[in-house]
Amino acid sequence: MSSSSTAGQALHRLGVVELAAQLDAGQLSSVEITRHLLDRLPEPQSRAGLGAFICTNAEVALAQAAAADARRAAGERGPLLGVPLAHKDIFVTRDFASTAGSRMLAGYQSPFDATVVANLAAAGAVTLGKLNCDEFAMGGANENSAYYPARNPWDPSRIPGGSSGGSAVAVAARMLPAATGTDTGGSVRQPAALTGVTGIKPTYGRCSRYGMVAFASSLDQAGPIARSALDCAHLLKAMSGFDERDATSAQQPVPDFAAAAVAPRAGAGAARPLEGLRIGLPREFFGDGVSAGVLAAVRGALSELEQLGATLVDVSLPRTELAIPVYYIIAPAEASSNLSRFDGVRYGHRADDYKDLNELYRKSRSEGFGPEVKRRIMIGTYVLSHGYYDAYYLQAQKLRRMIADDFQAAFAQCDVIAGPVAPTTARTIGSQSDPVAEYLADIFTLPASLAGLPGMSLPAGFSDGLPVGLQLIGNYWREAELLQVGHQLQQATDWHLQAPATLA
Repeated sequence: MSSSSTAGQALHRLGVVELAAQLDAGQLSSVEITRHLLDRLPEPQSRAGLGAFICTNAEVALAQAAAADARRAAGERGPLLGVPLAHKDIFVTRDFASTAGSRMLAGYQSPFDATVVANLAAAGAVTLGKLNCDEFAMGGANENSAYYPARNPWDPSRIPGGSSGGSAVAVAARMLPAATGTDTGGSVRQPAALTGVTGIKPTYGRCSRYGMVAFASSLDQAGPIARSALDCAHLLKAMSGFDERDATSAQQPVPDFAAAAVAPRAGAGAARPLEGLRIGLPREFFGDGVSAGVLAAVRGALSELEQLGATLVDVSLPRTELAIPVYYIIAPAEASSNLSRFDGVRYGHRADDYKDLNELYRKSRSEGFGPEVKRRIMIGTYVLSHGYYDAYYLQAQKLRRMIADDFQAAFAQCDVIAGPVAPTTARTIGSQSDPVAEYLADIFTLPASLAGLPGMSLPAGFSDGLPVGLQLIGNYWREAELLQVGHQLQQATDWHLQAPATLA
């Protein structure tokens, strides 16, 4: 280590903003930080430990760190320049295998980086490796990975949430300060909530999907997971922007999210920085299906926001319960289409023994895909088939529009919508064998995804020693407002600073 050996011993406890400050002051180098974090990582291929990483590459990471140090030596500065992170294995990367957590893509090496990866690299971020996820991002527990389940650092017998479970685990366990994730129906927000970290899903179209292995193209969206709202703000700014290679990328200006996060609301004072903010509480998010411990924690966080000047307003999202059937028609239908390319001929695993083309298709897909992926392909194929398209898929799309309209009616009464991220805290691994019951855990995250709205998860305390997340949902392109609320809450509380005792 350098002259800052004391700081070096605790480098893994520092977030993005804190590491950038040390780098700016010349107290540490990116190489020192990167080496420290690499030395703490468990063997990725080991089934022991928390299962956060799928692969690492110390040589690549240290070379990127040295390049970041050289850019700083030349006078360049930036909030991510030299800061290490890692990417969910759903993003393709040139220097690391890209498998989407599936046997179907085992060993695949991409010739290019996903746009989100390239944007972060341009900002100077250092990539430590690739992070575990549910296969093709299909799942809410990270039990569907083809490798091993990721484990919640607060209790390794429990799930971390999915599908970005590896990303949330790595941040919560202080393996790295931040990571990328993707959110199709809650896959950034749910694992962030269950592991006690911060995550944001931006408005659909804010971040490019180019180079993100597709699950459901009208829903998939990249988002950061980090220790704090301010850390997420810096990552989101770098990740965002129009990309002509992605037909769903929006031509929207990218605000300075970090500057917006630290600024009080217009007309508000220092003591009550959220004065004038109206927070809508959907009655459908606070019903009998939510555990008492989760409700208590969420209510406590809302009380803190009231102390900061916010006003709580009752609103309604009447079609909340319909979000589950709507999502589990639309998402599998799109998955069925997207995953048809993995047939053993064009892409993906190819069976060794087959007699004809049909058997090649059947064996390759049977061997390459896991049970949950097969289940969703079958559902999607069914609802798109002749005679069922109008009855299922078309009706689901109509209801999706109505769900989006419900949000707009609610936003006429409030600025931000709040509630739980999940009905309960993290369950134990292997305790849920009914896939339909598992889908119910997404009840509060799916509506915003279907509407394409930004959503955020913030640590909101604990229930029986397990983290609880507060969800904030904003109107289109209002990520800055969510980050502002999140930052002010985190200035007034310390839930985001708490870490599992054995890993702090």
